[in-house]
Amino acid sequence: MAKKHGKKYVAALEKVDQTKDYTLSEAVALVKEIDFAGFDATVEIAFNLNVDTRQADQQLRGAVVLPNGTGKDQTVVVFAKGDKAKEAEAAGADVVGDMDLIQRIQDGWLDFDVAIATPDMMAQVGRIGRALGPKGLMPNPKTGTVTMDVTKAVQESKAGKVTYRTDRDGNVSVPVGKVSFDDAALVGNLKTIAETVVRARPAAVKGTYVKHVSIASTFGPSVNVAVDSL
Repeated sequence: MAKKHGKKYVAALEKVDQTKDYTLSEAVALVKEIDFAGFDATVEIAFNLNVDTRQADQQLRGAVVLPNGTGKDQTVVVFAKGDKAKEAEAAGADVVGDMDLIQRIQDGWLDFDVAIATPDMMAQVGRIGRALGPKGLMPNPKTGTVTMDVTKAVQESKAGKVTYRTDRDGNVSVPVGKVSFDDAALVGNLKTIAETVVRARPAAVKGTYVKHVSIASTFGPSVNVAVDSL
């Protein structure tokens, strides 16, 4: 059954030429123009990549700090002990703990955006993997969230670090800011994530790597972006 859209969405869609690949600057301006949310909506970029995610070496996962931030205050928790716990607190982590924090999460608390852990804590953190994993909160070395450098990890997360990973169909979706950002800030963030995804091209990929790119606001229709404008 086809999804029915409201009048505001339909009106916004009428302003988009779905047969056209817009330049990045054009696409940003249009997404902002047609946004109709009653709040400061998030802008997201979506890539469709020519990767076979059944192959482990073609699964993308990583993180990058957006130069202009995400427009969202990230709540960061850190699993650490001793001096590393003190470092995390000094760096601005919102909650720092070890077994007490693990117990709190086991009891159902998940009101945070990023979880960071020192390597020595991962055996214990693994016990709450079923709670953290489905929400994308499990610390992972590939995204820089399992590390002894907790100061850097906390500061980057607070500064606008975003993670990316392919889904089973080879799609990557990443938030890049808010519609309230000026065009240049959004373009800068978009170029940063695009360059990161392109650099992460698996060696086994043959032919065209980035098949399609689009951007959209939270409720707005997507706007196709010309790959060569990224």
